[in-house]
Amino acid sequence: MEYYQYIKSFHLIFVITWFAGLFYIPRLFVYQIEAFHKPSPDKEILGDQLKLMTKRLWYIITWPSAILATVFAVWLLILQPEWMSQGWMHVKLAFVFLLFMYQYKTQQYYTQLQNDVVKHTSSYMRIWNEGATFILFAVVFLVILKSGINWIYGIAGLLVLGILIMLGFKIYKSIREKNPRA
Repeated sequence: MEYYQYIKSFHLIFVITWFAGLFYIPRLFVYQIEAFHKPSPDKEILGDQLKLMTKRLWYIITWPSAILATVFAVWLLILQPEWMSQGWMHVKLAFVFLLFMYQYKTQQYYTQLQNDVVKHTSSYMRIWNEGATFILFAVVFLVILKSGINWIYGIAGLLVLGILIMLGFKIYKSIREKNPRA
């Protein structure tokens, strides 16, 4: 299995680029929503540019990375079938399923915004942006610790992280209200 480390490396590379796309696209959604509420011609100029940016990010980086990360993950599981009998892997795969659900919902937001349908506020998208972060934390701790039990501590840590992020979000929002250029 000389090539195992190469497969593992490719899996990790595509996981990183997948998450990069998932981290950045909600931020672009924030800008799209804010541009939607601007007067003409800013609304159209910014809207068109942001639609192009999100389309390229979504279909050239995020989706291909998700697919390739999955292909290499399946390949790794074929090479290491004993992982499927370990509790930590079951929990990890549950989080990967959640990640795909997150991506599916993000796809719906993408489609709406590409069609100029704005159903959420930019504040909502700032919060939505943190969803992939929570999943990333859980998966990294599961893979490093390789424990199906220690994930409970990870979840507690995620809750604390979530509270800290929400507090940071509220502080940032109050700063932006006082100084719109912040």
